[in-house]
Amino acid sequence: MGGFFGAVSREDCMLDVFFGTDYHSHLGTRRGGLAAYDKDIGLQREIHNIENSPFRTKFENIFEEMRGTSAIGCISDTDPQPLLIRSKLGTYAICIVGRINNKDELMDRYFTQRGGHFDAMTGGKINSTELVAALINQRDTFAEGIRFAQKSIKGTASILILKDDGHIIAARDRVGRLPVLIGRGEDGYCVSFESFAYKKLEYEDDRELGPGEVVELTPDGVNQLVPPGKELKICAFLWSYYGYPTSNYEGVNVEVMRYRNGRIMARNDMESGRAKGVDYVCGVPDSGTPHAIGYANESHIQFARPFIKYTPTWPRSFMPSSQKERNKVAKMKQIPVHELIQDKSLLFVDDSIVRGTQLKETVEFLYENGARAVHMRSACPPIMYGCKYLNFSSSKNEMELIARRVIDELEGEKGLDHAEEYSDFRTERGKALRKAICDKLQFDSLDFQSLDGIIEAIGIEPCKLCTYCWNGKE
Repeated sequence: MGGFFGAVSREDCMLDVFFGTDYHSHLGTRRGGLAAYDKDIGLQREIHNIENSPFRTKFENIFEEMRGTSAIGCISDTDPQPLLIRSKLGTYAICIVGRINNKDELMDRYFTQRGGHFDAMTGGKINSTELVAALINQRDTFAEGIRFAQKSIKGTASILILKDDGHIIAARDRVGRLPVLIGRGEDGYCVSFESFAYKKLEYEDDRELGPGEVVELTPDGVNQLVPPGKELKICAFLWSYYGYPTSNYEGVNVEVMRYRNGRIMARNDMESGRAKGVDYVCGVPDSGTPHAIGYANESHIQFARPFIKYTPTWPRSFMPSSQKERNKVAKMKQIPVHELIQDKSLLFVDDSIVRGTQLKETVEFLYENGARAVHMRSACPPIMYGCKYLNFSSSKNEMELIARRVIDELEGEKGLDHAEEYSDFRTERGKALRKAICDKLQFDSLDFQSLDGIIEAIGIEPCKLCTYCWNGKE
């Protein structure tokens, strides 16, 4: 996925940007980077690999190497960034969050029309950030260039630019699939993906950028360069999974939404009588836990943690390169509480069921430790489509998605024509999907939150939410 943070100040702001960027570490695991501007030094930049060591460790000596009254930072799950670019618009640092699906088309057009070249290669591929910079540089101003880039890109691109005068330009993606928020402090302003990042640094809420809006930040204020568009399609999966619990998007807190989501699932189970005989409601840690708390509060079934994740020396289950190794690490992190598992019927709530690989390992682990029954609830609908707009999943093929794989096994390609039926537990196709996944993953029962249920939990008009991964609708 990825995230960014930037600040402009009357004083040195490196400490704020260091911690503000670090607070986005849950969004990426590959590269971290900082760029800063100081009137005496100019622009500076540092990038490190964070696959095996966290951002904070890799950048802890940055204060000896960089200084600045304005700076930007980025956590990236794809390309190394920020990049330093020199063009007719001046010298600037740039980072992006998003996904570009038409890279080859844009590169061919650039080579043909401009005769240019690219230097920043990542794994033999063009760095997406440099491609965005090349598009921006084709226009006479940053505002015009950003608008041109975002119109040219098929996908999503939120952009952060640090200019050689110390000002920061921030742009939310064209339809607002991702958040970009502005904070206000005593000495200046900041811009962030996650709202809690600046609140911990003693900034106050100033505003949330609208879709496609572009602003320029100085220590004295925020100047709008491009007004927001009318169409909003913010990713609904932000609240269900990869948003941080303490963050707010479009005025809706992540943790509060998850409690509400769990309550709705419990309400539906109680109405249908599917929650009988359960000893404990549990969350698959960590993001499944608040959904489970909401479920437990509504159902009045005791909440429990039958296993605990040991994280001091295993901070990331996804660090190893292979899926087999990741699964092993994830299993090693799970420390059982035998008294809460032995002979107990457990109902687990997970944020989502994507591939089901680690869930299968978890269920086996619970039965090995004496569980009588393991019921599973997914806090979002079955994922039918790989996301076209964000890099939140590493799935290379939609058949890695367990729901798609099962549908294909049941009906072949034509099965996807009935995706709505498969999402609904009340239909024959919905029952068949759930039974097949139960058989594969050894659940005693399974259900998914409905699309209407998750929309109710978020509390935003459906037309303003992107739900493509669940229903395939643009």
